[in-house]
Formats: sequence, C-alpha cells, structure tokens
Amino acid sequence: MKALALTLAIVLTGCTVGPNYQRPKIVPPTVYRGDTNASTSSLGDEKWWAVFDDPVLQRFIHTALAQNYDVRIAATRILQAQARLGITRADQFPTLSGSLGFSAQKIPFGTFAATQLQGALSYDFDFWGRYRRATEAARANLLATQWNQRTVVATLVSSVASTYFQLRELDLELEISQRTLASRRQSLSLTETLANGGATSLLDVKQAQQLVETAAAAVPELQRQIVIGEDALSDLLGQYPSDIPRGKPLTEQPLPASVPVGLPSHLLERRPDIQAAEQDLIAANAQIGVARAQLFPDLALTGTGGGAAIGLSHLTSIYTFSPTLTQQIFNAGRLRSNVRLSEAEEQQQLLIYQQTIQTAFREVSDALVSYQRTRESREHQELLTAAARDASSLSDLRYRGGAASYLEFLTNETNFFSAELNLARARLAERLSLVQLYNSLGGGWEQ
Repeated sequence: MKALALTLAIVLTGCTVGPNYQRPKIVPPTVYRGDTNASTSSLGDEKWWAVFDDPVLQRFIHTALAQNYDVRIAATRILQAQARLGITRADQFPTLSGSLGFSAQKIPFGTFAATQLQGALSYDFDFWGRYRRATEAARANLLATQWNQRTVVATLVSSVASTYFQLRELDLELEISQRTLASRRQSLSLTETLANGGATSLLDVKQAQQLVETAAAAVPELQRQIVIGEDALSDLLGQYPSDIPRGKPLTEQPLPASVPVGLPSHLLERRPDIQAAEQDLIAANAQIGVARAQLFPDLALTGTGGGAAIGLSHLTSIYTFSPTLTQQIFNAGRLRSNVRLSEAEEQQQLLIYQQTIQTAFREVSDALVSYQRTRESREHQELLTAAARDASSLSDLRYRGGAASYLEFLTNETNFFSAELNLARARLAERLSLVQLYNSLGGGWEQ
C-alpha cells in the first residue's frame, strides 16, 4: 500500500525541469558617495507624514492616495495579476464535468423513457513541472505588480509634495513682488513730488516708473503660474481644477538638521523598483522551465463514467479511462527556439535588474549631493539678501538726503528685489532636493 502511494506521488508530482532561481550576486558600494553621516538609520525608513510635517500637505497626500487615477489603475493591475495567477494555477488540477439527460419516445406498446447521468474527467499530469513553473512565473508577476504599485505610490507622494512646495514658493514670490510694487509706487510718488519742486530731474521719474512697471509685470505672470500649479495639484488629487487651500508658508516648512541615508545594502530591499525588477527576473527564470518542459512527452488522462436508467429498472453503468502519451516528433526546431528565447529573455531581465540597482545608487548620490549643495547655496543667498537689503535701505536714506543719485538707489533696489526672489527659489530647491532624496532612498510607499 505504501509503495502504491509512493508511486502515485511520483507520477503526480514528477520532476521540475528548468533552473531554480538564485538571486544574482550583487556587491553594492560600502558607502554612498557624499555621505558624511555614516549612520545605519535612513530617511527612507521614515513614514511620509513624519517627513512632510504640514497638516494641509498631509491631507493632500491622503486624498491623492485615495483618488489619484495612476494609483487606482495600478490597483486594478494587481487584481488582474491575481486573476492570472488563479487561471494559471488551475492547470495543475483535474477538470471534472457532468451532464444529466432525459429522453422519452412513444412506441406502439407504450412509452420508452431513459435517464442518463454522465461525468467526464480530464487531467494532464504535470510530470515535468510545466504548470508548476508557469504558476511560479505568475506568482512572481503578481509580486512584481504589487511592487510596481508601491513605486507609483512613492512617486505620487513625492509629486504631491514637490508640487505643493512649488506652489508655496510662487506664493512667496507673489508676496515679495506685491510688497515691492507697493514700496516702489511710494518711491515714485516721492520722486514725482521732488521733480515738481525742482529738486530732481525727469530722468529720475522715468527710472522710478521703470522700477514700478518691473514689479507690476511680475505680479500677473506669477498669478498665472499659481493657477497652473493649482491645476497640476488638483490633477494629482484626482479632482477637477479648483482653488487649493494653503498650509504653512515655505519658510516654515521644516527641514531635518541632518539627513541619514543608511547602509547601501539596505537599498536593495527598500526600493520598490528594485524589488519589482527582481520579481520580473524570477518570472523569466521560471519561464525557462515552462519552455524546457515542452520538449518532453505529455501524459494526459481522460475518463468518462455514467449510468442510464430505463424507467425504474435496467440500470446500466459505463466507465472508460484513457491515458495518452504525446510527444512531438517534428516541429522544425520551434520548441528548442522557444527555450533559447526564454533564456535570452531571462538574460535581458537580469541586465534590467542590475541596471535598476545601478540607477538607484546614482539617484541617491545625485540627491544627496543636491541636498547638501542647495542647503549651502540657500545659506549664502540669505547672507546676500541681508546685504542687499541693507544696501537698499542705505541708498534710500542717502537719496532722500541728497547724498546719492537716483541711479545708485535704483541699482541697489533692483539688486534687493532679485536677491529676495532668488532666496525664495533657493528655499524651494532645498526642499525639492529633500523630496528627491527621500524618494531615491525608497521612502513614501509605506502606508
């Protein structure tokens, strides 16, 4: 009895041809280029609501994760992959169907009636592991789809944060421009009064008008960009274009004192795109087994069984079982070419996996140096803006006291306006580089 059970188990399970998956040996760098913290913790491990500490921005991200079409489309792809896995896995099991029939016929001596019940069984023994390898590939495809969905989520979180910061920067530029415009209009009024009294020339009036119109021209352009930014953020939220509420000003958006990036080896497990690329490689490796299994004979079993009853008697039963062994004799090299195709596709996925890892480390290095340098640039821009503010104030006092020309005041006022705008842009660049670093470290997809 035990021998029969063992024989049946061997027949049912058979062997599995094709290579078993082994993770390629990857030797990552020991440290990230530009990393000076040497910390095992990583910004990428932080939840997005801890990194982006603005209640309004957090509400936007929550809304986007629930309503954004890219995320919802990615979720439907997971459902499709789950269904494909179910379809593929079903090939490993027998199929059973049944039918029930009734017939009646009038004959001279009475009525002839018969009831028929029939069942059919079909099973393709997966002796070479063709269906098991196909299921392995389908399961890897499902996992790859899930990791791709997480990539979409992480990208969406970064996009919402970046668009929101850009919007707040435009708000700051508009505030600077409107404040500067009001100040320059006052200066123009003073210059016109001095010109009417003969204390200055018409040239000073015209130069003052230039300052006013320069600031005035910036206002509608910034208002245009703000509306476009609001529309872009509305689209990310899965909404029609509408007004966007504001949270903390750009200058109050928190920034970490230091940014730990963690161990480079941790990036291989953290980045969803790397995980997805590895699952694609696993699926391609399993498809080699599917292709190789087609080179061997196929053992299938079909059987039918049933019974027929005439009236309440004459019950008859019929059973048939037909094992069939099928082997392709000539196919012009189709099957072997299919094996070579599967092996080439596996090599392609291996290269894509290695390329994805290399790209990930480049992105971390770029983001890390960008964050460090944009912070330094912002600090210098703050000093420059403070100096430009002092120079503008002093030249204004000197002009009002008759100790300086209007050209001196114009130059320093223009420099101060440009320095304020450049400082706002430097603050934005620093925050965008933080978003980029957070995303490149694999942060943002955990909910």
